[in-house]
Amino acid sequence: MSPSITRMVYICGIDEAGRGPIAGPVCAAAVVLPKQFPFEILADSKKLSPKRRTAVAEVIKAQSLGWAIAWSSRKEIDQINILQATMCAMKRAYQKIARQNVPVNLILVDGNRIPEMPIPCQCVIKGDDSVYEIMAASILAKTARDDLMTLLDTRYPLWGFAQHKGYPTKAHRQACRIHGLSPIHRRTFSI
Repeated sequence: MSPSITRMVYICGIDEAGRGPIAGPVCAAAVVLPKQFPFEILADSKKLSPKRRTAVAEVIKAQSLGWAIAWSSRKEIDQINILQATMCAMKRAYQKIARQNVPVNLILVDGNRIPEMPIPCQCVIKGDDSVYEIMAASILAKTARDDLMTLLDTRYPLWGFAQHKGYPTKAHRQACRIHGLSPIHRRTFSI
């Protein structure tokens, strides 16, 4: 009888930030966590304060086996639609992980759609609240996108991107009515 072989499962969690806004790019993150990661610090990014998200993001970057951020631009979103642009960003994030030679044999993606991937991939509805690797990806994606939108606020101060991050708040819509659209507004979205 041959001895049993235990195969390690390396999960790459993927999530996005920025599907709902009317301005800015969509961001995707991919994360592979080690067994000894401090999982208790993780949660759905929307349940963490911005300060806490930033602190946890630093731990994820320092202690993960691999992490990556990827984007789809406002122009790409307008050309191929937000769903396809999100899938492209997710695929790019995984490709960056693959280039790091991080072992991955399963990809778990938050939501109900998955991009075409070269290895087994499954979607997990509400995965950002139940799968540690997706929680970590959620935190990195939201932190990266929020930081970018705050930076873009300095370039386009009339629209208040630092406050609403491009989401269609009442104040944001009012700014669009007064000032028109900025170069980062999605033209195919209803403003």
